[in-house]
Amino acid sequence: MAVAFLCLAQAAAQHSNVPPLSPEAQAPTDTAPASAPGPTNEAVSAAWRFFTATTNATAQQQDPPPDFQARLAVARHLRLVRQFTEAAAACVGLVQSQAPEKVQRDALLELGQIALEQNNLPRAGQIYAQCLAQWPQDPGVPELLLRQGLVFRKMGLPGLAITKFYSVMTTALMLKTERFDYHKQLVQLAQYEIAKTHYELANYEEAAASFDRLLKSDSPPVNPSMAQYQYIHCLVALDRLGEAITQAQDFLKRFPAAPERPEVRFLCATSLQQAGRDAEALRQAFDLLQEQHTTTPPDPQTLAFWQRRAGNEIANRFYLQGDPLKALDVYLCLAALDSSAEWQLPVFYQIGLVFEHLHHQAKAIEYFEKVVSRQKELPATAPASLKAVLEMAKWRKDFLAWQTNAELVSLDWHRTLASPPKTNANDHALPTTTHQ
Repeated sequence: MAVAFLCLAQAAAQHSNVPPLSPEAQAPTDTAPASAPGPTNEAVSAAWRFFTATTNATAQQQDPPPDFQARLAVARHLRLVRQFTEAAAACVGLVQSQAPEKVQRDALLELGQIALEQNNLPRAGQIYAQCLAQWPQDPGVPELLLRQGLVFRKMGLPGLAITKFYSVMTTALMLKTERFDYHKQLVQLAQYEIAKTHYELANYEEAAASFDRLLKSDSPPVNPSMAQYQYIHCLVALDRLGEAITQAQDFLKRFPAAPERPEVRFLCATSLQQAGRDAEALRQAFDLLQEQHTTTPPDPQTLAFWQRRAGNEIANRFYLQGDPLKALDVYLCLAALDSSAEWQLPVFYQIGLVFEHLHHQAKAIEYFEKVVSRQKELPATAPASLKAVLEMAKWRKDFLAWQTNAELVSLDWHRTLASPPKTNANDHALPTTTHQ
């Protein structure tokens, strides 16, 4: 070691304008001649700085400090690409390492999310309980409680879920933290989840009250369109038609691009009709039937479903209420939406029934014939209900044709019987028969 140190000192001296050590000074002896020049303090300091710098650099190359955040990011990426086994192993490694507590907590949350995406709900609940037990004063406790509540609801434990959602609100108020806006948002989300849980349980009274409070609060809910949509369903189920109509009309004004818009318009139209406001109901039905021409819905199939349902239900109600002309207007508008056989054949059949009810037999036969004539357009995989419509249209067409012909024959007979018999002057009365 002494030889190495002296060599380093000599090298450092050359770079620091210090004369090199003499050969005698380099000799590995325990004593040195008194006249031999030894290393100066400046040379020793330079050698030590060089030695320590080299040693530190070598140590850094051999054992770099672990980057826990990078390892957490890799685990999260593995979860996103659905490599759950590798992601779980990476998270477990972080939890068992010397990572900071925040990194360990985030790794546990990643494990919980992995369990959720694998639909392992008991495992997810166990992980969230472990987080709460290990960090009870953490600012993220309200979020963990919210996650626990969602897991309990998925597991079919709505009572425990509601209890957890209420705990979110009380815990967020008790925590002294600077994340006030974030916790306020969590409280609003917990209030919505309470209302949603009651809604899914068909507890419409409790759900309606919760939605009403949420929508009337100073701060809007996290998802206002969904909250109001479910609130409208509660009001319709409770037969509170006036409030349902008001909320539905407000929804249609505020959320023109909401995916629930067609269904809300349908609920508005049916509620108006049940309330006896037929003209407004008819206007809402026409607006729904014409909506595809003015907006681009996020899901055309959903719009088509509610258009057909609204047209059929409202027109059928008009028909059953003895107002076939209004029903006919709705059916004709409904038929104009789509020219495909799958769409038009049921509508044409309904139009034929309306004309039959109005005693316009010829028009009824015409529309039943439209149904029958397009049989070849139906695919082999057509649903049984559509094939049934085809058979009924054929039967009614033949029946009406027979009935019309029978009425004509009957009319001719009545005319023949009603007209007086023709007599000639040469006609004589039949002789009477006498008994001997």
